[in-house]
Amino acid sequence: MIRRMDAWIDTHCHLDEFAVHGGAAHADAERARAARAGVVHCVLPAVDLANLQVVRAMAHRYGDSYALGIHPLYTPQARDDDPQALERMLERCLPDPRLVAVGEIGLDFFVPGLDAARQERFYRAQLQLARRFDLPVILHVRRSADRLLKGLRELPVRGGIAHAFNGSLQQARAFIAMGFKLGFGGAVTYERALQLRRLAAELPLDALVLETDAPDIPPHWLYVTAAERAAGAAPARNSPAELPRIAAVVAGLRGIEVGELARASRDNACAALPKLRALLA
Repeated sequence: MIRRMDAWIDTHCHLDEFAVHGGAAHADAERARAARAGVVHCVLPAVDLANLQVVRAMAHRYGDSYALGIHPLYTPQARDDDPQALERMLERCLPDPRLVAVGEIGLDFFVPGLDAARQERFYRAQLQLARRFDLPVILHVRRSADRLLKGLRELPVRGGIAHAFNGSLQQARAFIAMGFKLGFGGAVTYERALQLRRLAAELPLDALVLETDAPDIPPHWLYVTAAERAAGAAPARNSPAELPRIAAVVAGLRGIEVGELARASRDNACAALPKLRALLA
């Protein structure tokens, strides 16, 4: 059972996407719905230069926090000098207590047609920025864990979050050893996700943070099949309000009380993103 007294941090939520598809009122409504469900804080990562200011403004609007970065899926349209523009933005925003990380950055070797070398250049440039400004990073990890770890060994940062982690136990331990927490969200709710569910159950409790990636990675109860879409059903859209129910699945896999997971995941989020502590005080 999900108790109202449990307070949750969604460590990865793209609230700006709700505004893109439904206007500011839609984003406001989703954030309010999440608050009613017990989500006290959302971390809003940017994906490219076009939405840096948007996520910053939304974080201030809702009392949340944000990260600034260039997502690997946005590297094809990014300009070669965008990392320099990002550097200037980070320098301006560094005194802002709501700027908690560099992100969302990383590598994606699942989506076809992306230039791997270009992704690597942007990834390494942004690791350098995280080092310069002493900020943690929020990593996009999609069939790329080993390459991401290689970059972190060569350009170590102060940790952060491996978002939507779905790698091996060995890779999980490598990220944890580098000071990272691992993000678990809607994908863990699928019974066929055996490896992911095993990790959620067996990894140390202090290694886990919770996230939705809303409006992406919907939990199984929101999933719309291809047949349903062909029949006219709208595509599934996740929401930060789903986080407590996702957390209940993780707690069940671990055999612990939901409240214990709520407390641990909040502590873990603050360890991964230290500037959160003051915002939650």
